[in-house]
Amino acid sequence: MGEHHARHDIELSLRSEVLTLFDILHSATAVNAESLQMEGEFGVVKPGALADLLVVDGNPLWVINCLGMNGRHITHFVLDDL
Repeated sequence: MGEHHARHDIELSLRSEVLTLFDILHSATAVNAESLQMEGEFGVVKPGALADLLVVDGNPLWVINCLGMNGRHITHFVLDDL
């Protein structure tokens, strides 16, 4: 894991104090794509979009920390092959 990966859990916990779990996921996907002017290419799952997908053991809309915990709940991932 990267040197800043441990801080990911802290970031998710802090964000969950002021944002809904949906808003955290939306910010990490669609809002970031919009900021990069890449709407429709990043932040969505659809044909033609660039995507790295994570499958987690849990529902991040119920418990956001299933995306953290040093990847303990990530069961599969699919990386876009550019």
